[in-house]
Amino acid sequence: MTRSRVGSFVSHLVKPRPPGRGRNFSRKRLVGESIARAVYGSGWAARAWARVPGRTAVDLVRHDLALLPTRPDGGTRVLRVAFASDFHIGPLTSPRLLDNAFALLAELRPDVLVLGGDYVYMEATPEMARELEARVAAVPARTKIAILGNHDLWTHHDRIEAALRAAGATVLVNDALVLPAPFEDVAFVGIDDPWAGKPDAARALRGGEGAGLRIGLSHSPEGVPMLQGRGLALLLCGHTHGGQIALPSGPVVVQGKHGRRWPAGLYQLGEMSLFVSRGLGSVELPIRAYARPDVSLFTLSQR
Repeated sequence: MTRSRVGSFVSHLVKPRPPGRGRNFSRKRLVGESIARAVYGSGWAARAWARVPGRTAVDLVRHDLALLPTRPDGGTRVLRVAFASDFHIGPLTSPRLLDNAFALLAELRPDVLVLGGDYVYMEATPEMARELEARVAAVPARTKIAILGNHDLWTHHDRIEAALRAAGATVLVNDALVLPAPFEDVAFVGIDDPWAGKPDAARALRGGEGAGLRIGLSHSPEGVPMLQGRGLALLLCGHTHGGQIALPSGPVVVQGKHGRRWPAGLYQLGEMSLFVSRGLGSVELPIRAYARPDVSLFTLSQR
């Protein structure tokens, strides 16, 4: 490590955190991020990883679910919902990978674009916020909805929220959004991050009362106990990265009790379907193994 990077590492250890409202940011995490910033700050590792064949490819996961309420007039309709999470804009995620992911999302032209949080890694700089805004704004979707993740709340979350809103997204923090016609009987219910935020499921669910279909949004599967059995047909989550570094048999390490139980994929929990995305970017290490980045498309038809 060069003398300048040693100095940068020491300065980040002693300087205060950005004014984020997130809880559970430990001293251990501060040391880890300071080391990552000193070692990877120039983005060299993400650039090197991007040169490995196939490392910037993004899977498109498709699911067809019959969840829409039947229309009183007997008409038929289909709602296409795209979901992407865990961009982690920063020194460990290749911009080329994000280019590929957002090109996929743009090609899909969904009715609703849902964003699952953790848009940055480490500090949310103005440059990162501008990149986030440009990427989200470029996706043609009538409705855009976003929630926040733990990494967003540990930094300048106000910059992130402003960027998302400028890109046309509604940011849900313990709140709900009812879609415009012809899907006015569909509501998206978003809770604050279960780990770093202050989730209030009761408040969020009140915003979607009366909707024939309610779809829940929680950054991580740790929100399942707060939302299961409360009238949601589908819950969308991210956070786990599918382990980020996994074996063919499954993830090696996943944070959170419920993340370990449901690390990635589609699960049926009674009357509620749970989908956990592997997300896109990386944290702590600039690599993925057996946990390919993904975006997903849910085609919702009538029951």
